[in-house]
Parts: sequence; C-alpha cells; structure tokens
Amino acid sequence: MPDTSAIGPFSNITGSVPSVLKSSSALQIVYNPYQCNDTVIAADLTLCIFTPTREERDDWLWSIRSASKDSCLLAEVYHSSLWCSRNYLCCGSNQRSTSQSTNGCLPVTWLPSSLQHMGSNLSQLIHPASSHSPSPKTPDGDVETTVQVADVQVVEVPPASPTNSHNAVLTPGPSATIETVAAAPKKVVALYPFQAIESGDISLEKGEEYEVVDDSQEHWWKVRDKFGAIGYIPSNYVKEKELIGLQKYDWYVGDMSRQRAENLLKHEDREGCFVIRNSSTKGMYTLSLFTKIPTPQVKHYHIKQNSKLEFFLSEKHCCLSIGELVNYHRHNSGGLACRLKMPPCGDRSIPATAGLSHDKWEIDPSELTLLEELGSGQFGVVRRGKWRAKIEVAVKMMKEGTMSEDDFIDEAKVMTKLQHQNLVQLYGVCTKHRPIFIVTEYLKHGSLLSYLRKHETTLTGNYGMLLDMCIQVCKGMAYLERHNYIHRDLAARNCLVGSENVVKVADFGLARYVLDDEYTSSGGAKFPIKWAPPEVLHYTRFSSKSDVWAYGVLMWEVFTCGKMPYGRLKNAEVVERVQRGIVLERPPRCPEKIYAVKQMCWAPNADDRPSFRSLKEELKLLELD
Repeated sequence: MPDTSAIGPFSNITGSVPSVLKSSSALQIVYNPYQCNDTVIAADLTLCIFTPTREERDDWLWSIRSASKDSCLLAEVYHSSLWCSRNYLCCGSNQRSTSQSTNGCLPVTWLPSSLQHMGSNLSQLIHPASSHSPSPKTPDGDVETTVQVADVQVVEVPPASPTNSHNAVLTPGPSATIETVAAAPKKVVALYPFQAIESGDISLEKGEEYEVVDDSQEHWWKVRDKFGAIGYIPSNYVKEKELIGLQKYDWYVGDMSRQRAENLLKHEDREGCFVIRNSSTKGMYTLSLFTKIPTPQVKHYHIKQNSKLEFFLSEKHCCLSIGELVNYHRHNSGGLACRLKMPPCGDRSIPATAGLSHDKWEIDPSELTLLEELGSGQFGVVRRGKWRAKIEVAVKMMKEGTMSEDDFIDEAKVMTKLQHQNLVQLYGVCTKHRPIFIVTEYLKHGSLLSYLRKHETTLTGNYGMLLDMCIQVCKGMAYLERHNYIHRDLAARNCLVGSENVVKVADFGLARYVLDDEYTSSGGAKFPIKWAPPEVLHYTRFSSKSDVWAYGVLMWEVFTCGKMPYGRLKNAEVVERVQRGIVLERPPRCPEKIYAVKQMCWAPNADDRPSFRSLKEELKLLELD
C-alpha cells in the first residue's frame, strides 16, 4: 500500500459504482484472500469503503494496513488510478493480476515497519497480549472473521454519500477503537488571481495549490502557500483540490446561459472559439462553438454519455473525461462544424470579494481615487473610482439629509457579508466624515434600465436574452429571500450590467433609509409607488412577497426595453388602479408564457404569490438550452 493514495475518478470495477461516491472520503481495496493458499484458485476481489469523514477514512486505512502487516504477499507496486473499461487509467495496463511484480506502475513507499513509530498502543493493536483476546468488530458492531489479506492496494476516491452498489460499501460506526491518524490538510487550487494589498492577506496565482490553515470564516480563509507564507484569501477564489472538476479549465463557464454564451463567442469573432457550460438538465453539459462556415454563427452540442460512462459528441469518438474529449476535438472536428481551437480570451469576469480585505468594511476615503461621474439619483452622485489605485469601485456619495445615516451604518457591516454572483457586492463604507460614501463593485455597463433603453433595437424581440436577464435577477433575489433579506426597491434602475452581460441586483435594503418624496405615499410611508403591491400601499407591509410583486414589474420593464410602468399616470392614479385589481398589460412581442409568470407575481393576496426560488425554476423551464 502507498503512503499517500493517489486521487482518481471512481469508475466501474466489479460493477457499476454509483456516481454519488464522487464527493466522499473513500478508498478502494483490490485483494485476493486466497493467494497464500496454493490449493485455492480465485479471482481478485474489490472492496469499496465509504466513510463520512476523512478522519474515519484514515482509521480504516490504518486498520487495513495493520491487518495486512503479516500477510505472506504484500504488493511492491500499485496503480495510482482506477480500473475502468478493462484497463487502469493511470498507465493503460490491462493486467489485473495481484502479482507482486506486475500489478502496479508505481513503487509502494509504505512498509510494515512504518507502523512501529506509533508506539506501544499500536503495537498492542497489532500484537494482542493474548490469543484469546476478543476479535475486532466491524464498523456496524458485528465480530469479524480474521482473514489473511494478501497484496492489498488502496486508491483514494473523491468525497460522496453512501448508496447501494455491486461493490461492498461500508460505513464505520461509533464502535471503532483505532487511534485517529491526523487528517491530511485541506488543499485548494486558485481559480482566479488575487493580489494582496492589505497586510495579513496573501496573493493567489491561478492554478497554484494552497494549504488551508483556517476556514472557519465563510468569505475569507487563511492559507499557506508553497513558500510557507500564511495569509487570508477570498474563499470564492479557490476550490478544494479533490472537487475542482471542470473549473480548472479556461473553457468551462459553469451556469452561463445559451444567450450569454452566444454573445461572448460572437464578440470574440474567432473561428473555433468555444466554451462548455452546464446544461439545463442537471449533471449534463453543452458545447457552444463559434464558426464562420457557411456564415458566422454559434452551434450548440449536447455532450452525452454511453453505457460505459464515456463522454462523446459523436458516438464514434468516446473519451473517459470531458477534458480528453475537448483535447480530441482540438485535433479532429469529428462531426462538429469545425475543430475546437481556443476559449474566449477577452474581458472575462472575475468575482467580487466580500469586502476589499479580511474583516475590512470601514474604508479610509484617502485611499479612494474618484474619477468620472456615472450617474445621480435619489441617493446622490455615483462616481467610478479606484481603491489604492488598483481595484475599480463605484462610490455613492450620499446627499446629506437624504438618508437616515446612523441606522444605515449599523446595517452596513451585515450587508458586506451578502455575496452572490447576481448581487452587486458592497465592499464597505466611509462613515468618518459627511457625506457618507458607499463603496461597491463597479459594473461597466451601468444600470439595467439605461442598458435596455440604449440597446432597444437589438434587444427588442430577443426573447432569450431578455429572459436571461430576468432569470439572473431572480437568482440574486432568491439568495436574498433565502437569507431573509427584503429589497424594498427592486426595479430595473436598481440593477447593474457588467461584462459578459452579467446582471446584478443593487441597492438592496437601502430604501428603508431614504428620505425622498418619490418614495413617500400620502400616509408618509417610504416606497416606490409604481412597484408596490396592495399590502404595501395599504399597510406598508414589506416582505419577500412584496419583492415578488416588484419583480413582476421589473420583468415588464425588461420586456418593454425600459418603458415606464403605467406610463404617465400619477402615483395616486396608480394606487387606485392597483386597488381595483388592474395590472400592467402584456407588452408587445412578450410571449404568453412569460406574461403568465408576471401575472403570478401580481396576485392580490401576498400568500398566493410564488417564492423567488419557485419563480427561478419556472423561468428556467422556458429557457433555451
């Protein structure tokens, strides 16, 4: 057995091993219990052991090594990957014999003598004082029969959950008495580069490995780099090594929609430019490929799997992984419109961090360089800026007297902890002077409302793109809903558009602190009248369901490319229409199914409106794959 088991995909061995085991702490044993008996001829056996934690996996590994210590035939070599499709994935060997000399491509570094350094407790475990000592128990408590195990190989598989299988899958219980072997430290791989600016942080280099020292905080982890330096990094910039999957490839774009993939590839305008994205069918993937033959267009291909769990675009060309499939089609079109040549290399978006540094939410205004004005509104002026001349930010310079400042400051620290790919990240605030500055991430295309109006000609009738915008806003709102956070002012003017046509919800929660006539009803309550449901108009009763009503109005804004709801009607006239149950009409060229979703949002009774979570699923059913 090797000291450090190799990591490889879990695949067919003696039967079909369930895919859910791909994310568990587990190990695979290939052994022959009769190899020491010349009178018995038997095939190799395979045992798969699932453990809920890595610590318990180490207990099992130590126990098996202890049990096989005195075996007559311990293998001198091992395979670092698994048996799949009649060969080992690591070296391609098709020999499964447990022969000491042939069944392996790497030398074993663990030896029975390496058990001795553990001291007398372990020695007692391996050499009991009395032959009459009770037999050890299996994890579920039954007394096991001692078997001489020969030629053991151990292969670690990535984490998962237990399920039925043709292989044996065991889970250790509380009766285990083996000393716990120290768990290996968690390793992560950087998905994005990060430049440390504050003391206490550490820079990340894309593709490099780091050892996690402390991951007790959600958004900032303490890690150690290969040189031994320790510091904080944003947790959303890394992925656990064993779980990284396709995220290590530049061509993988995750949940990017069909429409955004098309826009990205058309903007690149290069033959053979491609991305692979998650399909609308969970667990499936789609290849999007730009070609100029016979005219510039984007082709979409579903990546399929056969009964052997091999991936293919054409059944004639199957591969064990999507990475291998991409590599094959880089050299052979194999039924595609053209060969795969390169992923997009333009303005790829990098996620925002929760705050500009670890535990930093109060920002020194002297560290901000203020640049051009981006716009102005009820809050004040918004300007583009840079923090410490490096990170682009947007700075809201709040008009004095426009908000309840002390109340807002109390909540600002909480708001910096909210983090989602469809929420504008609040980096921090400047509260040491007046007026207050609110510092957020910068999105280059500005408000969704102005974006819709500016691109009305190209967006009108583009059902897929308009729906994708609505789905992105819905995802951000579903996150707020899950965290019991109410927006109170959801509208196209309070959403922003960034690179790759990413849409993010902004200004969540700020409406509570605004002092402005546009947000004030005759009774003195503060809210945007044309986006307000009956219970807000009557009782100022806000909830996630009042946000759902406003979301329906936002969808109307999107499918009219930025028209004003209710036209030129005054606030009092809007209130009267809503009280009478009159809702916004269906926009021209808006599909009936989309309008039906809006009508669900405008149910007079708040309890009859769907949640953002269910809205998201409903809208994704209407999305093109």
